[in-house]
Amino acid sequence: MPAGRLFIISGPSGAGKGTLVKELLARVPRLWLSVSATTRPARPGEIDGKHYVFLSEEGFDRLQTNGGLLEWAEVHGSRYGTPREPVERAIAAGTDVILEIDPQGARQVKQAVPSSVLIFITAPSMEELRRRLEQRGSETKEQVDRRLRTAIEELRVAGNYDYVVENDDIRRATDELVRIVESPDEGAAS
Repeated sequence: MPAGRLFIISGPSGAGKGTLVKELLARVPRLWLSVSATTRPARPGEIDGKHYVFLSEEGFDRLQTNGGLLEWAEVHGSRYGTPREPVERAIAAGTDVILEIDPQGARQVKQAVPSSVLIFITAPSMEELRRRLEQRGSETKEQVDRRLRTAIEELRVAGNYDYVVENDDIRRATDELVRIVESPDEGAAS
């Protein structure tokens, strides 16, 4: 059985990564989405094990120390990481895996798994990014401003990705993602 492929989706907060990944999974059901671990508190409506694996600082430390993370990064004062075992198990079973992670983590995974495919999601403009962040209503003005400053830094690395997908229209952007993950040449295990 051929090994599965690893697709990494990154981009600034508010670019619509979560929405596009949800649409992609609906259109390509054979994909498996890795659930990241985090030390940040759950937002209203988030479910442990579905949206994130919510860990204490100590629990995250144990996972990190024992080599249980494929990658990890600190973002906006909280730590995020990808549990290694479920990803490796899925790939070994021939399942294509999606990681929705930040650029720091994407760089770490690309070094560890050179065949992984990096996809960067952008919003049409910084103004649209701000509008989307404010529309979520889950962050203070200061948090939105901090996320926009981070977005500027993240956009500087977009050129290091295999693909950049502008989320100007959900249907069009999803079509582009489907073409990428269904391409037999992308992310072939080496």
